[in-house]
Amino acid sequence: MPDSIDTSDLDTKTNRRVFLSRASAITLAIPGLGLVLTGCSTESPGTLDSTQLRAPSSSGNTPPPPLNSNSKLDSAVLKGAPPSNLSTAVGTVHGASTAPFQRYDPTLPPLNSTGSVQLHWHSRDVPVRINASTVVAAWTFEGTLPGPIVHCRVGDTVEFTLTNESVMPHSMDFHAAQINPKTAFRSVAKGESVTFTFKPKWAGAFMYHCGTAPVLMHIGSGMYGALIVSPREPLPPAKEFVLVQSEFYLADAVNGVRAFDYAKMLTTMPDFVAFNGRPDQYVTEPIRVKVGDRVRFWVVDAGPTHPCHFHVVGEQFDTVYLGAPPGNAIHGVQTWSVAAGGGMCFELLCDVVGDFPFVNHGFGHGQKGAIGFLSVEP
Repeated sequence: MPDSIDTSDLDTKTNRRVFLSRASAITLAIPGLGLVLTGCSTESPGTLDSTQLRAPSSSGNTPPPPLNSNSKLDSAVLKGAPPSNLSTAVGTVHGASTAPFQRYDPTLPPLNSTGSVQLHWHSRDVPVRINASTVVAAWTFEGTLPGPIVHCRVGDTVEFTLTNESVMPHSMDFHAAQINPKTAFRSVAKGESVTFTFKPKWAGAFMYHCGTAPVLMHIGSGMYGALIVSPREPLPPAKEFVLVQSEFYLADAVNGVRAFDYAKMLTTMPDFVAFNGRPDQYVTEPIRVKVGDRVRFWVVDAGPTHPCHFHVVGEQFDTVYLGAPPGNAIHGVQTWSVAAGGGMCFELLCDVVGDFPFVNHGFGHGQKGAIGFLSVEP
């Protein structure tokens, strides 16, 4: 018989891991808890590949890497920063009263001819006015909500760098990438950067978002957008537009600013649902095309939780691509659902003059702002 094995140390580590996992769900609701939990743990968070992390240092010493984005405590551990510095605290948002309303341009940007896309983005905390009476304390990529629309072809090289200008650790997750997320999608602390490169394999409408835990909080606070990957063989000529649906879960206004509310996100009952970050913006300022135009909607559902049941009132989609365009097309579709975290391509021929509402036909969300007008003019 083999000698008996002392499992007490194993049990202790397992119980500690379970405790930390369960407790992490409430670290955002109780400021400072993450610091306490980390201090209680004797386990190493693991060694990270930091060859692409860049941080300015006058002393020449390499700063310790931040926790990786697979850590459930990322957003709770803010070393050297008190909880009051959280960017969800409305007192840290300046210029909110003068923040202008800006319609988000849904037009798909043109492709470049170089076969490569180079992006150097920054994560920033900024006030964003989403309607006449509401300014939110947003976490953003490049100061916009959603982040910028990116357009490339299958096989193009996308070289991406994220530099974090926020107190909170942040990261980037491209759904169009096939890459090791532990190294590419890792979190970086304030003043640091991460760089990675990928080549999209499939055409389609892909979400990107901050992948730092809790992901619900980071997506729900504005860190998301769309990467549109066109097939190598061009699709039929069309007027192309990008719609990113998302939900807003907001606290009461303080000094004219509404912070994003993590506890409310967990209830999955949003205050607003919007296309491209502003409820009803395309009702007051419609998307305008001409009769005879083919319109192609690239629809991404950023969630963070609910699907988008996409429908155009008074029209039908002659083509919907279930997979990578141009394959897997179905025809004569009235409504089709885009899952949270997913994206699809919808086409219709505008052969009737009029104003056609496009809407999330889950009308509980359509009524909360996920609606606009496609204005077809003579």
